[in-house]
Amino acid sequence: MKLVTAIIKPFKMDDVRAALSDIGVQGITVTEVKGFGRQRGHTELYRGAEYVVDFLPKLKLEIAVAEGQLDAIIEAIIKAVNIGKIGDGKIFVTDLEQVIRIRTGETGEEAV
Repeated sequence: MKLVTAIIKPFKMDDVRAALSDIGVQGITVTEVKGFGRQRGHTELYRGAEYVVDFLPKLKLEIAVAEGQLDAIIEAIIKAVNIGKIGDGKIFVTDLEQVIRIRTGETGEEAV
């Protein structure tokens, strides 16, 4: 099993959710985060004063998946968020050693 972690722009969440639902993904965890990559933040104007926004708002998505679904999930996320500009996001894939559903005690892919 794998853990897919994607960092995306907040306004793309609805597109990602629809794309993942279309391919049968049943569970996803979403966390509001802040960060920067190559964007390095930006300057904004507030009441006549300029200030630098170093950390940009992003969403962190976490999806536990069976390896058979991995490629489809990555492809769905990329198609949903790619606008071809800096800051589109990143996807990280890591191994999951074990998953346990607390309510039933199911383990492995059955717990996902």
